[in-house]
Amino acid sequence: MLQPKRTKYRKAHKGRIHGKAKGGFTLAFGAYGLKATSPGRLSARQIEAARRTITRHMKRLGKLWIRVFPDVPVSQKPAEVRQGKGKGTPEWWAARVKPGRIMFELDGVSKQTAVEAFTLAAAKLPVGTKVVVRLGEEG
Repeated sequence: MLQPKRTKYRKAHKGRIHGKAKGGFTLAFGAYGLKATSPGRLSARQIEAARRTITRHMKRLGKLWIRVFPDVPVSQKPAEVRQGKGKGTPEWWAARVKPGRIMFELDGVSKQTAVEAFTLAAAKLPVGTKVVVRLGEEG
């Protein structure tokens, strides 16, 4: 699963995800993309599940780009522990996703295959999505 090799700080603030994506909102590599329409946090497990779904559906033809990376540590305290005594330990890694962000890109497959693969992958993700197509790739 994806996670940073090293970080400057071990724990991060939760923060709020508001506003639109100010980068990564256009197709850069492939002809088809899966774009977020709502804000949220994607865990490394969810990104990996979506990646597996896409690659399995396209039978490893074409090329897939993952445009999000889980770089935010999410901490949790153990079950049935009293309040206080500091923040919990980092348990998993998340990627903050704003509306408009392209999360995955595909190329080298037909439009129908790409749309089906992205539809299956979207079911694994906790954010609203839509499939985008590069101009001139309508066929």
